Amino acid sequence: MIKKLLKKVWLALKFLASVVIIYNMFVLFIVLFFRIIDPASTAFIYSNIANPVTTLFSTDDIKYTPVSIDNVSRFVPLAVIASEDQLFFEHFGFDFGQIEKAMKENTYRKRKRGASTITMQVAKNLFLWPGKDIVRKGIEAYYTLVLELLWSKKRIIEVYLNIAEMGKGIYGVKQASKIFYKKLPSKLNMVQSATLAAILPNPKKRNPAKPSAYVVGRRQRIMFQMNSVGGIVYIKQNLD
Repeated sequence: MIKKLLKKVWLALKFLASVVIIYNMFVLFIVLFFRIIDPASTAFIYSNIANPVTTLFSTDDIKYTPVSIDNVSRFVPLAVIASEDQLFFEHFGFDFGQIEKAMKENTYRKRKRGASTITMQVAKNLFLWPGKDIVRKGIEAYYTLVLELLWSKKRIIEVYLNIAEMGKGIYGVKQASKIFYKKLPSKLNMVQSATLAAILPNPKKRNPAKPSAYVVGRRQRIMFQMNSVGGIVYIKQNLD
């Protein structure tokens, strides 16, 4: 009886191990694939589409066009890094100082403060579903580590700028630049770049072409931080 039970346990463990190995191989393949090829869409984009099935054949509901970071003004990555993740080039996917700070502040804040790095946001938006449950957070941490291992920092920020929501149905800096400023992303100046960063993380409620007083104030703070982290020289040193 005990031998049969042990055999069943052993078979179950072998099956689970096989599932884990296959899943990890699949994840590694997908992440390596997207290291070179821009994703045609993301999990986050489809989670915001009313009818994902019909959108497979019609892109009227979404405006998403990836662009090489080499064709994006250096002010744009500088703005989002200064705004959201100033240790982006130093950490390995997690800013533990900000995580600890957020945990302390969230014990008394009504509006919870996040501590997601740019890599964590790429992992969430590219692969996962909306929500803040502990299971999804755990998987997000896993994908964050894989991205940091297999992608360069340049590729991570490039994909972030391509898949970030920047308006209702508007994803990525290329479409945002075209729709809001009628220009190529390579032509965005410091003010426009800081304004795009200022509408995050609530782009559906904010218009960078017609910034509210709140967005203008946030833009000013971001521009100050852009200079504080080292300005355009800093970003060129890390990306070029």
